Amino acid sequence: MAIEGNWNRGPISRRALLGRAGVGMGALALYAGGFSQSKAWAKPFFHREPFSLGVASGEPLPEGVVLWTRLAPDPLEVGGGMPRRKAPVRWEVARDENFRRVMRKGNTFATPELAHSVHVEVDGLEPDREYFYRFKTGSEDSPVGRTRTAPAADADQELRFAFVSCQNFPAGYFTAYRHIAEEDLALVVHLGDYIYEGDAQGTIGRGHVPAGEIFTLDDYRRRYGQYKGDPDLRAGHARHPFAVTWDDHEVENNYADEIPQDERDREGFLRRRADAYQAYYEHQPLRLSARPQGPDLRLYRRLSFGRMAEFNVLDTRQYRSDQVPDAARFGEDRTMMGAQQERWLLDGLERSGARWNVLAQQVFFGERDFAAGPATDFSSDAWDGYVAARQRIVEFVAEREPRNPVVLTGDVHKNYVSNIERDFSRPESELVGTEFVTTSISTGGDGTDQAPDDRVVLAENPHIKFANRNRGYVRCTLDRGQWRSDFRIVPYVTRPGAPVTTRASFVVEDGRPGAQQD
Repeated sequence: MAIEGNWNRGPISRRALLGRAGVGMGALALYAGGFSQSKAWAKPFFHREPFSLGVASGEPLPEGVVLWTRLAPDPLEVGGGMPRRKAPVRWEVARDENFRRVMRKGNTFATPELAHSVHVEVDGLEPDREYFYRFKTGSEDSPVGRTRTAPAADADQELRFAFVSCQNFPAGYFTAYRHIAEEDLALVVHLGDYIYEGDAQGTIGRGHVPAGEIFTLDDYRRRYGQYKGDPDLRAGHARHPFAVTWDDHEVENNYADEIPQDERDREGFLRRRADAYQAYYEHQPLRLSARPQGPDLRLYRRLSFGRMAEFNVLDTRQYRSDQVPDAARFGEDRTMMGAQQERWLLDGLERSGARWNVLAQQVFFGERDFAAGPATDFSSDAWDGYVAARQRIVEFVAEREPRNPVVLTGDVHKNYVSNIERDFSRPESELVGTEFVTTSISTGGDGTDQAPDDRVVLAENPHIKFANRNRGYVRCTLDRGQWRSDFRIVPYVTRPGAPVTTRASFVVEDGRPGAQQD
C-alpha cells in the first residue's frame, strides 16, 4: 500500500504520488478507527519496554486534547522492534494522577502502517483543567502524562506558555526540556527542526542513527526514535501539551516547496518528502485531520486560548518560492506561505477577537542586514528573501489593525527581540508589531552571550533590540495589560545537567506595539 514502506520504487510523478495518497488517506481513516490490513496481536508480549518513546499530548481545545504514544521496544531498529501486526492499546484520562477519577477511556490499535503510533482525540473534557493520561498494551503500562485543556471561548485570563526550536541530537543535550517540564505552562510551541536529517556524529557520544543522511521512511522513523527517546524531551512532552510545526530539517536543509537544496530529480525529492511527512505525523500529537496525503500535509491551523490569545500556527516551508539572490528578493510574485495560506492568515486576523494575535512561524520575519556600513547582506531563506510577501502582511496589519500582533520565530539558533516597522528603511517608521525569536535547544553546541557579528546586526538594524546566542527557550506570560517574554538560557549543552537562568525579559504593552526591556 502507498502509506507503508518507503516511496523509492522507481520514477513517479507528483500527480501519481497524489493519486496514491488518495488511496492512503482512505486507508489511514480506517487505521484511525482501528482497522488495518495487518492481523491483530491478541496477547501482546514484550521483552523490552514498549513505551520507550514516552507519551505526549497536543492541540488543546476547551473540551479536548490529542494523546500520543508509539509502541517501539527497539526504536533504533527498522520496525521499532514490533511485529507487523496491529496491537490493541487501551487509554485513560483522569482528573488525578492515581486514576481514581477516570473521566474518559477507550480502546484503539497501534498499527504497523503508522509505525505503531497512536493518536487519540479525546473530547468531553472541561475547559482549563489539568488531566492525567496513560496507555496500556498487554501487561505493560505507559508512563503517566499530564495535559491541560484550553480555556473556554469567553475566558480572558492569564496565559503562560513557552516556545522552542532547533534540537540537534549530536550537538548537545536537550537540558532545556527538563527545565520546561518544571515550569507552570499551558502550552509549548515547537517552531521546527524537531530532528536533523544530516549525517552529523558530533563529539559528545550522541551520534546520529542511522549514521548517514536519511532519505527513506525507515530512516526517518529510526531518527525520530532516537530523538524521542531523549529523557529530557520525553519529560517535556509528558508534562505539557505541545503545538508543533516544522521547518526544513524535518525533510532537508533549505528545501522550498518541491525544490530540494541539492541538485536532484524533483520526483525523487517528492518521494523523500512523502516519507518525511509521514514520519513527522507518526511522531507528533497531531489530529487525524493532519494525516499526510503523500508529499502533502496541511499543518497550518489556529489554536485559541479564550479571548486572551489566538495562535496562527504557520507553515513557511511547504508552499514557498525558491530562494533567490538579494537582487531578486523583491519580486511581487514571490510567496512564503502560498496564496491559500496567506489569505487564511489575513482573514483570520481580521476576524479575530483575541487580545493577543500570535503568528507562530519558523524563519526571521523582520529585516536583518548582516553587513556593516553601506553594503547589505540578507538571508535568502528568511522573510528578507520574500520582501513583497512580508510587506503584504505588514500593510494589512497597519491598515486593518488586528489587536496586538506578535510574531514568534525559531530557526536562527539565537535569541532576538525585534520591532516590526511598516517601512524598515525608515527608523522613524510606524511600529506595527513585535517579533520574539528563540534560540536553539542544542543546535550549535555550547552557546555564548554575543559574538562580533551580533554586535554588527544590532548596529545595522536599530529595530532589533536584543541578541544572544546561548541555548534555551522563551517563556511568555500574557495578561490584559502586557505580554512578557523571559529569555531562559542554559550555560552549556555538551554535558548534561545545566542550570537555567533568565538572561533578559521584554514586555509589550496592550495596544502599544514594540518591546521594552523590563
